[in-house]
Amino acid sequence: MRHSLLSAILTMLILAAPVPGIIPVAAAADGCAVLAQRVDDVSTRRPVFLRSYDGPDGKGDPAFEPPLRESAFTYDNALAAIALVACGRPEQANRIGEALLAAATGDRAEPNGRLRNAYRAGALKEMPPLPPGWWDKGANQWVEDAYQVGTATGNVAWAALALLTLHEQSGRTDYRDAAAGLLRWAVQATASDTGAGGFSGGVHGFETAPVRLTWRSTEHNTDLAAAFTWMARLDPAGPWTGYARQAQAFVAAMWQADQGRFLAGTLPDGVTPNAFSGLDAQLWPLLLADAPVAWRRSLDWVEARHAAQGGFDFNDDADGIWLEGTAQAALAYRLAGRMDEVRRLLGELDKEWSEGGYLYATRQPRITTGLAIGPDSTSDDFYYYRRPHLGATAWAVLAARGWNPFIGKPLG
Repeated sequence: MRHSLLSAILTMLILAAPVPGIIPVAAAADGCAVLAQRVDDVSTRRPVFLRSYDGPDGKGDPAFEPPLRESAFTYDNALAAIALVACGRPEQANRIGEALLAAATGDRAEPNGRLRNAYRAGALKEMPPLPPGWWDKGANQWVEDAYQVGTATGNVAWAALALLTLHEQSGRTDYRDAAAGLLRWAVQATASDTGAGGFSGGVHGFETAPVRLTWRSTEHNTDLAAAFTWMARLDPAGPWTGYARQAQAFVAAMWQADQGRFLAGTLPDGVTPNAFSGLDAQLWPLLLADAPVAWRRSLDWVEARHAAQGGFDFNDDADGIWLEGTAQAALAYRLAGRMDEVRRLLGELDKEWSEGGYLYATRQPRITTGLAIGPDSTSDDFYYYRRPHLGATAWAVLAARGWNPFIGKPLG
């Protein structure tokens, strides 16, 4: 796809007739083209979840560990739907939206608004939508992954943001209503009034033994603040304004004015600060509709602590560039009016498109995050690998087109 005739034509059109706010780089043309093509490749007209990680040729890679082979992460698909709206591809965006809608309104255990962290990639064939899994020959049984069947609060918020974006694009009230159901679930399952308040991490593991994630995340609360604020615009008589204030108050409490940065959140007691620095937690609060201008000082922190290989690392060990986060930084710089940095970072991204079409997740073979996959982990075992990644591709599109996913329109 990266070198296809369609991609070349789209690039020439953008260069020949620039659209206001769109920077003429591969992310604007190739990213839009590959996302739309991946939806169209699923030839049925059914709702579709896109596979999150590709092999280098754009197909599923049998060398991947079983949990990743045909997994469609909810977060990645929400981003892809938003990016397709930004691309002016409503038909393809709505096919992903229909899959998110089905997941948001039906679950095998909790039908009222719960989502799983991942679903089976491809055309939606069953209701309720099912999480990925694989056949374990040694154990002679079907196996699922504890993280994928869990529900991270941030993923719920991103699915709501995608549904709200599609509601605004199409006028369909079922998208809006499903987003409201997801956000009600987040309130019921994760709201807390201890410490700085806010909302906790979600639920990990299987229905038979769910584990409540009691830590609180700056990133998750940022996502919820955006989604609650959006819902409050659509339903001003509802409870959403209060929830938005609750989420944003937590984010504000994590702001360290003396350092010009955000804490990652809290430890599992919900009170003790987590001093870890994650790139997304430094960048996403800047995109909130009413974010204080002072928060943009976090860009200085990002430059000092997260710089790596011409872009930015997820954490501060500088072991490699995280391309998804580098695209997020480009959007944050765009908000701050620092267009030279935007162009430079998008230029770095342009070096990393796979032959199959998606942007790679990393430049290095593997980078650390400093995070654990789940409460059962005995080490910081969450890594990013040099694999073509749907989420990174979608963020590159949003950065190139200057589209703020928290408000559903281009940056002013």
